[in-house]
Amino acid sequence: MAGHSKFKNIMYRKGAQDKKRSALFSKLSREITVAAKAGLPDPAMNARLRSAVIAARAQSMPNDNIKRAIDKASGSDAENYEEVRYEGFGPGGVALIVETLTDNRNRTATNVRLGFSKNGGNLGAPGSVSHGFDRLGLVTYPARAGDADRVFEAALEAGADDVESGEDGHSIWTGPDMLHEVAKALEPVLGEPEGVKLAWRPQTQVAVDEGDAATLLKLIDALEDDDDVQTVWGNYDVPDEVMEKLA
Repeated sequence: MAGHSKFKNIMYRKGAQDKKRSALFSKLSREITVAAKAGLPDPAMNARLRSAVIAARAQSMPNDNIKRAIDKASGSDAENYEEVRYEGFGPGGVALIVETLTDNRNRTATNVRLGFSKNGGNLGAPGSVSHGFDRLGLVTYPARAGDADRVFEAALEAGADDVESGEDGHSIWTGPDMLHEVAKALEPVLGEPEGVKLAWRPQTQVAVDEGDAATLLKLIDALEDDDDVQTVWGNYDVPDEVMEKLA
């Protein structure tokens, strides 16, 4: 396990999410409803639902909103969402994986394709970039959860495979089938995590210069703005100095 590498740019920037809180709540609610509909409506008995609720709490989503989203799963008016993954390329040869929850495949496919084409990217065929990523479990904690050594030891004891710690927080990686077991073991030591989810971890990263970075971030913004898009994963590495210039 590598305990001290710096975590940056694999997940999308939190600052942009804060500016889109209403849209973010809508996406979180959709995931909660889908998770509750797929299993029991009790977070203690439904690992995916528990992960969705944890993600909602991490974004300060009110408990009433969370309850409504869970209750909606058992209502007759609950939409039938399906998970659809899109893959494509951004500026500088960056690979992107776009995860969606949609009740209309045609609408979502059109919007994602336009998002790529209008912002310097190209939508690829299924499997065109995912071979360069590993499907893993990811448990995230804020930096305040502890220093790198403490989090590393806790993760090792919990059965995790890898840890990345940096100024932005801690990312604890697991096998996909071990995600919820590791997350449960970490809670008594580190507290409730910010996120527990299946993730796409790039096998290699692509360094992005200032010119490509500006276009790439516009592309990711356009994709994230779509109501059906839940998460955008990428193999980009934007240097800190470039991010500061673009902020």
